[in-house]
Amino acid sequence: MLARLVTRTDRSRFRSVVVSMTDTGTVGPIIAAAGIPVEALGIRRGMIDPRGLTRLIRLLRRYQPDIVQTWLYHADLLGLIAAWFGYAPRLAWNIRCSDMKGLPVVRATLSSFSALPETIITNSRVGRQFHENIGYRPHRWEYIPNGYDTAMLRPDEAARSRLRAALGIDRSAIVIGLPARYHPMKDHATFFAAARQAAARADIAFVLLGAGIEPANRDLVRAIEAHGLMSRVRLLGDRADMNAVYPALDIATLSSAFGEGFPNVLAEAMACGVPCVATDSGDAAKILGDAGVIVPPRDPQALAEGWQRMIALGDDGRRALGITARARIVANYDLNRVVSLYEALYYKIAWASPSAARNEVTARVRNLKMRQ
Repeated sequence: MLARLVTRTDRSRFRSVVVSMTDTGTVGPIIAAAGIPVEALGIRRGMIDPRGLTRLIRLLRRYQPDIVQTWLYHADLLGLIAAWFGYAPRLAWNIRCSDMKGLPVVRATLSSFSALPETIITNSRVGRQFHENIGYRPHRWEYIPNGYDTAMLRPDEAARSRLRAALGIDRSAIVIGLPARYHPMKDHATFFAAARQAAARADIAFVLLGAGIEPANRDLVRAIEAHGLMSRVRLLGDRADMNAVYPALDIATLSSAFGEGFPNVLAEAMACGVPCVATDSGDAAKILGDAGVIVPPRDPQALAEGWQRMIALGDDGRRALGITARARIVANYDLNRVVSLYEALYYKIAWASPSAARNEVTARVRNLKMRQ
């Protein structure tokens, strides 16, 4: 979402710089290729490194941003420290999750100082409710959902045929896809238990993709083998061409047990005309509405039954539901609409500051974004 936002923001009015706390990762080069400066603080994951703060302050001195918008907990904390030192004149936090496990000290600290940012943005209703329950009391909440390029993410019969041929999957097979990195919150264990039940049908195949979803991941492969699914599963790894993957699916699924905010994969699949079965995590139910199936988390039987409901619709029924799903994303989560919400918020933050600072704001708002 950060990459989509900074590459679509009106550059005649806003200048964005992206700072990664670690390295530039897989998204950084995409942002840089679009002409957006990308900086990396080089902080090792799981480490406390004061040099990271020093590097950040050096960058803030160089770019002199009007707004520092931080994404995710550790970036929120680092932005808070920078604000204490006077290098983040207007600070906005961006919450992207709900009931994530761990990080109790970080979250408690952020909760205690949650009134200091100009605003806290959340991309999900569930995320706001969870953080209010743990003590967040911001000056202002702002709900901005994720947005999608629905011209790029669309039904594509040619892409469907190409990927199925490349994976050796028959055109008539029912393909269930799980786009999710290998992480406990994504609950692959529940997915595999449900897949074992669904695999009683000979015409079902499963496509998994995301970070860590590759044959070199021995824990993943052992789990697949333990459920007798090796001949049914394709592992695609981390893909940047999701618009070429979703159309090959008959059903997209989300098996997350906790932590979701606004699950990107559901909206992306729906934009491609693929109906979804998802666990009730984050805003999944709000995104799907009547265009998909919601089941309880950590319940393999319910997940398998949700798939069966989709399968029972037949090709025509799933296609019709996919059309409804795409229309829902186009109407509610189009990228241009979401970007305009961010742009309006940036002006609101800039001009709501104290008068002395407000007089320094020009029509060209320099906006620095920091991601974890």
